[in-house]
Amino acid sequence: MTRNIGITVKLPTKECQDNHCPFHGILSVRGRMFIGNVASNKAKNMIVVEQEYPHLIKKYKRYERSRSKIHAHLPPCIDTKEGDTVRIAECRPISKTVSFTVIEVIEKDVIKD
Repeated sequence: MTRNIGITVKLPTKECQDNHCPFHGILSVRGRMFIGNVASNKAKNMIVVEQEYPHLIKKYKRYERSRSKIHAHLPPCIDTKEGDTVRIAECRPISKTVSFTVIEVIEKDVIKD
């Protein structure tokens, strides 16, 4: 059974038994939401999302591209890999560095052979 998290997203097709899943567990989602690219998914149940934003250089009155990395919990019911575009939402702190959870995969990365 899938819970309603209060945000219009594509629901995961798989079921999971993770307590930290916003769809099948008891984790509530609130606060900020970001869209970014998956930089790493090597850790168990966690990914690193890279967000790019413009940063103003006052002296030259121009912008440069800056990046920040956010650690997010990855529920087992959501499949993602490096290069995918995902939407993450803020939740309560799960560990020392993880305060976000993945709620949707927006675009899959297509590998060209």
